[in-house]
Amino acid sequence: MDKIKVGIMGGAGYTGGELIRLLIWHEAVEIIWIQSNSQKNKKVSELHTDLLGDTEMSFSEKPTAEADLVFLCVSHGEATALVPQFSANTKIIDLSQDHRLADDRHEFVYGLPEVNRAEIRKANHIANPGCFATTIQLALLPLAKKNILPAAVHVNAT
Repeated sequence: MDKIKVGIMGGAGYTGGELIRLLIWHEAVEIIWIQSNSQKNKKVSELHTDLLGDTEMSFSEKPTAEADLVFLCVSHGEATALVPQFSANTKIIDLSQDHRLADDRHEFVYGLPEVNRAEIRKANHIANPGCFATTIQLALLPLAKKNILPAAVHVNAT
C-alpha cells in the first residue's frame, strides 16, 4: 500500500505537535516534512520532547518535497497566503480559522462530516472547524433540522 505523503506547515505550535503525534505512527501516512519558521533546522523532538525516539526529523524552513496532503497548522491569518504555493493536486486541510467562512479564492469545504461528508470526500481543500464551533453545531443541528430553534441562539462556553 502506498502511503499518503504528508507535509505539515507550522509544526512547532500546539496544533502541529498534536497532529505529529496522531500521524507519526499512522500506517497509511508518511510525514515527509515539518515546517516551522521559528524552529528551522531544530530536531522536532527537541521541541516536542514526548516524540524523542519516535522521529529524527528536523523542522524545515519551507516545504522540501511535493506532498499529497498538507496540513496548515499556522496562526490565524497566515494560512490564506500559503495555499497558492502548492500544486492544484495537493490536498490541503487548514486547521486555522482562515477558510472556515466561504472563500471563493481557494474553494474550501467546511470540514464538519456530520453536515458535509460527501463534499469532504471530493474536496481538495478542507477547512477544519474549530473545537467550540464543532461542539456548538453538533448540539444545535438536530434542533435546526426540526426547525425548532428560537430566532436567536446564545451560547456561553468556556
